Amino acid sequence: MHIQIAETREEIEFCKRALTEFRPNLNPDDLAEQVLRMRAEGFQLIYIANEKNSEAAAIAGFRIFEMLRTGSIIYIDDLFTFKENRGKGYAGALLDYIAQLAKKSNIKTVHLDSGFDLHPAHRLYLKSGYFLACHHFAKTI
Repeated sequence: MHIQIAETREEIEFCKRALTEFRPNLNPDDLAEQVLRMRAEGFQLIYIANEKNSEAAAIAGFRIFEMLRTGSIIYIDDLFTFKENRGKGYAGALLDYIAQLAKKSNIKTVHLDSGFDLHPAHRLYLKSGYFLACHHFAKTI
């Protein structure tokens, strides 16, 4: 399974359908520009191409940052696999890639948030060694 890093506008465009399927609030016309801005702030987008190599079958977006509570961490913003590609190990491979990056970077923890009703994803996270560490609260302003 070949994991690639989306660094260029073209590589980000290759991931566009996966990103907008997962995050329907995104404007497809501005997506590449937004990801490029986020890359300048440390965001990384990785993907696995589909079998036809025509678009991303699965994506993960993450960033490395430091907090007083945790020290340096990797935070996974986005993890998505198209329904027709689920069960092929893509999400697990992306999680393993990120875990290996953490290990190489001497980062002790990887964090992510997941929706309450995403039980298949929760099973994957638990099987991959993640644990429920806290409740995440948000306030809309």
